[in-house]
Amino acid sequence: MTLLKATLFAGLLAGVSLSAAQAQTVVFDAGTASTDLKTALRSASLVVSLEAEGTATALDLVAAARADYRRLLTALYAGGFYGGSISILIDGREAASIPPLDAPDSIDRIDIRVDPGLGFAFGRTGIAPLSTGTTLPVGFRRGETAGSDTIKDAVTAAITAWQDAGNAKAAPSDQQITANHADHRLDVNVTLDPGPVLTFGPLTVSGNRAVRTDRVRQIAGLPTGQITSPAQVERTAARLRRSGAFSSASLIEAEEIGPGNTLGYEARVVEQKPRRLGYGIEYSSVEGLGLSGYWMHRNLLGGAENLRLDATITGLGSETGGIDYQLSAAFNRPATFHVDTDFYVSAGIERLDEPAFTLDQAEAEIGLRRLIGDDITLSAGLGALTARVTDGLGTRGYTLLTLPITGEMDRRDDPLDAKSGYYLAIDATPFIGFGQADSGGRLYADGRAYRSFGADGRVTLAFRGQVGSVFGPDIAATPSDFLFYSGGGDTVRGQSYQSLGVDLGGGVTVGGLSFLAASLEARVDLTEKLGMVAFYDTGFVGSDPVSLGSGDWHAGAGLGLRYDTGIGPIRIDVATPVSGTASGGSVFFYVGIGQSF
Repeated sequence: MTLLKATLFAGLLAGVSLSAAQAQTVVFDAGTASTDLKTALRSASLVVSLEAEGTATALDLVAAARADYRRLLTALYAGGFYGGSISILIDGREAASIPPLDAPDSIDRIDIRVDPGLGFAFGRTGIAPLSTGTTLPVGFRRGETAGSDTIKDAVTAAITAWQDAGNAKAAPSDQQITANHADHRLDVNVTLDPGPVLTFGPLTVSGNRAVRTDRVRQIAGLPTGQITSPAQVERTAARLRRSGAFSSASLIEAEEIGPGNTLGYEARVVEQKPRRLGYGIEYSSVEGLGLSGYWMHRNLLGGAENLRLDATITGLGSETGGIDYQLSAAFNRPATFHVDTDFYVSAGIERLDEPAFTLDQAEAEIGLRRLIGDDITLSAGLGALTARVTDGLGTRGYTLLTLPITGEMDRRDDPLDAKSGYYLAIDATPFIGFGQADSGGRLYADGRAYRSFGADGRVTLAFRGQVGSVFGPDIAATPSDFLFYSGGGDTVRGQSYQSLGVDLGGGVTVGGLSFLAASLEARVDLTEKLGMVAFYDTGFVGSDPVSLGSGDWHAGAGLGLRYDTGIGPIRIDVATPVSGTASGGSVFFYVGIGQSF
C-alpha cells in the first residue's frame, strides 16, 4: 500500500479530518557531531523538512519519522560513522514502535537524537582488477575518513575506466566490507568482473512516428563495429536531441551481449510537435520598437528536416531612421554527407532605412555546417546578393558573389544569462563585386567572457569585444551594409544608433572600413529573481582597414535592471553618452529579453 493510500485509509478509519496536526516542537540533537555532519543529518531528515513546510498531518510526521531511521543512518555512513545510534521519539514514544495506521490525532513534540559515535578510517582498501590508467579517489586509502560515498565513488571510477576501455558490461562481482569497531577501522575489498571488450552492434529505434527510422539511425550515427565507449553513446544521443525533431532521446544498451561480442542499443525518442510559432519584441527610446515572428516545421520531409520562415519589422517610432523590413526562409537537413554535418539553404529579402543609408537587397546562400566536438561549429557556403543602395555618395546598384566562412565556439553555461565561460564567433566573407562594387573581403569577430565571484556567485563580470575590417575596395566601392557603424544597443548604449561613422565632409557620413567595440558589465543578483547591472561601452570606426589613427571613438555608460523569467531575464537598460559633445546630455532606454550579451 502506498503512503498516499495509507493516509487516506487511516483517515477514513479514524473518522477525522486529515487537517494539519503538526508537531509544536521538533528538537534535533546530534550531540558532539561536527557542524558539517549536523548539517548533513538535518538535510537528510524528512521530519525537519516537513516541520519547515508547516503543512504536515500527524500521519505524515509519523511516516516521515519511520523513514528517517534509514535516511539518518545513510548520512552517518556517508560521513564515516558506523557505530552510531538513532532515537526518534514522538511524544515520548519511539517512532519505530508506532504502527503506520495508528498515528495519534495530534503531536506536540518530536525528539530526534543522533549519537554518531566515533568516526571510522579506512584500513585495507582494494579494488581489482583495474583497467590501465584508472585513477581512484584520493580519499580511498588507509587512514582517510571511511565515508560510504567514497567507496561508491571509487567503485564507479573503476567501472567507468573499464567501460571507457570498451568493457561495457564491467560490474562488481564480489565485495567484502568489514567494520572493526574495536579499532574504528573499515576494511574494503571489491572484486570486479570486467567482461569482454565489446563493439557496437545494431541500433534499434522506438518512439518515432513521423521521422523515418532510417533517418533516426543516420542522424544518430552509432559507430557499429567500433569499440564501445560511454562518450560515444552520449554523443549519439546528443546528435538526436540536437536535430530539433525530438524533445528527448536516450540510448539504452541491450541486457545481453550479442554474437561476436557485440552490444546492441535501442534509441528511445520522443518527437517534438512538428510545427511551432514564435515571436519577439525589443524597444529602444531612439531605435524604436522591433517586432519579430517565425513559423517553423521540424520534420518537413520525414527526415528531421527543419524549415523556418522569419519576418521582422524594426524602427517603429525610430528617431534616427525609417522602418526596416525583412523576410527570410531557412532550410536545414542534419546528417548530410557526414553524421555531424548539416546542409543548409537560406534566402531573404530586406529593406533597411538606416540613418546613413537606404538599402533594398535580395540574397541567397547554400552551404554546409559542421559540428566539431561539443561546442565548435564551422560553416562554409556560397552566396549571391543583389542590392540597390542610397547613401551620402549617391545611388548605386551592385551584385556580389560571396564565400561566407564562419566559426563559433560557445562555452557559456547559459547563452541567455551566462555566469561563466566564454564565447567566440568569427565571420570571414570574401566577395566578388559586379556593377558599382569592387571585390574584397570582410572580417568580423565577436568575443565574450564571463566570471562570477562572491557568495553563491552573485556578482558576475561580463566582457565583450568586437572587431571588424573590410579589405580590398575603398569606402565608395564597398557595399554599404558591409561597412561598420557604432552606436546603439548592440554596440555602444547611450549613443544614438549608427551615430559614429566616417565623416567625408559636406554633411556626408558613411560607414567605416574598420571597427572596434568593447563592453564591460557588472551584474549583481539582488534576489533570486531581481538583478542590477552597471555597464560601460565604447566604440571606434575608422576609414582605414587597420589603422586606429584613421577614425574616432565614442562611449556610453549606464545602469540596468534584470528580472529572471526562467527562460531568460527581462532587460531594462538606461544609458547616457560619456564622451563627445553630447556627453551627459541625453538618456536612452533599451528593453529586451536576455542579457545584452
